Amino acid sequence: MSRDREPPVNLLWYHLFKWSVVSPMLGLYFRGRVYSTDQVPQTGGLVVVANHASDFDPPLLSAAVRRPVSYMAKEELFKVPVLSQAIRLYGAYPVKRGSADRSAIREALKQLEQGWAVGIFLQGTRTPDGRIPEPKIGAALIAAKAQVPLLPVSLWGTQRIFTKGSSIPRPAPLTIRIGAPIAPPPSTAREGLEVVTAQCAAEIHRLHDLGR
Repeated sequence: MSRDREPPVNLLWYHLFKWSVVSPMLGLYFRGRVYSTDQVPQTGGLVVVANHASDFDPPLLSAAVRRPVSYMAKEELFKVPVLSQAIRLYGAYPVKRGSADRSAIREALKQLEQGWAVGIFLQGTRTPDGRIPEPKIGAALIAAKAQVPLLPVSLWGTQRIFTKGSSIPRPAPLTIRIGAPIAPPPSTAREGLEVVTAQCAAEIHRLHDLGR
């Protein structure tokens, strides 16, 4: 049975962590600006797609869209006491090494069934400039299977949080821009997945080019 919202205990943990840690850091330390939060559907499954340049991106993105965003995490992290419970409450789901594509899709679909927004970085890994040179079709495939919309989001400036050799985050100014939801592909045919993936990447780049 599908849900309209993520479980209440996860929503409570999200708000506790957001308002005590992430939002103060985004607003005060990074002087963050967030635009177009009214574009975010607040109920039902949703695939949030974004560019990726920093380890700070997942919690910043989740705080910006004003609803919990679930991400895949390495299976090994779920064997660490306390950390395992914390990241599960925040919406993380485990993915086995060597079978990331299959297990990620399966687990993401389970999260969407429970009313979560699922976060996917289109490039699949960090890029030094926050661009998406080779967007992957996985997000579009998941959206097609679940028939939920995709939400394009641009994270501007996060590549400057850490400089080479530094372990202390810099107070780099950040801007997060949210685009309009994009309809899922009507089927899992590759051509349609590629069209929607390109549409998502183009919108993220358009938002990113607006800068600060």
